[in-house]
Amino acid sequence: MRLSRIATSRDDRPAFIIVGVVAVVWLMLYNNLQPIADWLTYSLLGLSPDSQLGEALNFFIYDVPKLLLLLSGMIFLITFVQTFIDTEKVRSLVERRGEGIGNVMAAVFGAITPFCSCSSVPLFIGFVQAGIPLGITFSFLITSPIMNEVAFVMLLGLFGWKVALLYLVSGIVIGVVSGLVLGPLKLERYVEPFVYEIRAKHVQPDAVQRKLSWLERFGQAADSTREIVGKVWLFVIIGIGIGAFIHGFVPEDALTGIMGERAWWSVPAAVLLGIPLYSNAAGVIPIISAVLGKGAALGTALAFMMAVVALSLPEMIILRKVLKPRLIAIFVGVVALSIVLTGYLFNLVV
Repeated sequence: MRLSRIATSRDDRPAFIIVGVVAVVWLMLYNNLQPIADWLTYSLLGLSPDSQLGEALNFFIYDVPKLLLLLSGMIFLITFVQTFIDTEKVRSLVERRGEGIGNVMAAVFGAITPFCSCSSVPLFIGFVQAGIPLGITFSFLITSPIMNEVAFVMLLGLFGWKVALLYLVSGIVIGVVSGLVLGPLKLERYVEPFVYEIRAKHVQPDAVQRKLSWLERFGQAADSTREIVGKVWLFVIIGIGIGAFIHGFVPEDALTGIMGERAWWSVPAAVLLGIPLYSNAAGVIPIISAVLGKGAALGTALAFMMAVVALSLPEMIILRKVLKPRLIAIFVGVVALSIVLTGYLFNLVV
């Protein structure tokens, strides 16, 4: 029996070596993406960092490999972990606790994870594959990009702990409420079938999982990663391309002109304006600072930031490969309404 375990361990050594080498290469690439993008854009191509084309191209060269690396890495890790987990037991545990507690847990998890909207998609796919109710997965997908530690620190420094705490609570509430609204609608039929097909193909019952070798577990993770990334990579490139164009060519004055108004319509207008854009919260902060300096209400500025990071057009394009249009429309509508109400709340309180 012991010899058998040793032989299996030796058989698995090549798999550990390959995965280790790939992990090291992944980390090196990910940690050097910005210098590589800067060198390609400003040194090799000779574009100016102050030019619109240079800024847009640098954004594109940096974000495309970043999101593809995150997508492949997160899917591989999630699928690998799933080979140790009885997903049916996880789903039954969530269902026994009730979707309310599950939504809160997912929203809190989303609040402490440092992901932008597009980076949250791999975890969203993993939750769906694991059989977690769709409303709970949406609570994570919504809260994760909205809550950002940089934005939290900025609010803490500029407006004090009460406003920062209100931002934290409102982001979690948006995720929980949106998930609770979407959950009972039974929208699973609007998830693209390939997500469930991958789950059925690669995730085995618990009794079988215990017998898998390390090589088989790594193989399942690699197959799932290759299959999902192979289906969405083009959508990632298209989405980031649109985001890069807007990032480089949409003037800041066009944004401050709308959010600088204090009319009743400024909050929904700021949300509508933020949806086509793409950035993380840190990237939006310079714009937020500018519009606040021009007299915009805090709720209007934060509603814009939340719309950019939670409802960006590139994220919708990536999600389109996973979700059908009707579900995306429902998702956008519920989240946008929640953000608008939160913006009005901030304007009333602050």
